[in-house]
Amino acid sequence: MHTPADNGGTAAGGQGMGAAAKQVAEHASALARLEMELAALELKRKVGNLGLGIGLGVAAALFALYALGFGLATIAAVLSIFLDTWLALLLVFAGLLLLALVLGLFARNRIKKGTPPVPEQAIEEAKRTRAAIKS
Repeated sequence: MHTPADNGGTAAGGQGMGAAAKQVAEHASALARLEMELAALELKRKVGNLGLGIGLGVAAALFALYALGFGLATIAAVLSIFLDTWLALLLVFAGLLLLALVLGLFARNRIKKGTPPVPEQAIEEAKRTRAAIKS
């Protein structure tokens, strides 16, 4: 008695294995396509949310800038109760200029500390490691 299993699966069993392998490949391909579509949809949704968030952030920054201007005008108006208007405006201007100068100096110091943007410690450590390996 000879069964298909005795032939090593080359008879009817061989076609079954080939068909099964083809079916698995087709399902894997379909699954990969569906995953790509899902990724594209997710990316599209995230990009839309990102764009909306950036737009709302820019609008918020613009309104904050206007609010800052009105706040400074209010300070000048309050000072003008006690001083001449020109002097109140000059004091607000001088205060803003002083603040800009201090922030600019801090920025310059930080930029000096950060330049050149070369990882000097990592380079030195790599040189030491190389020297240790050679010896």
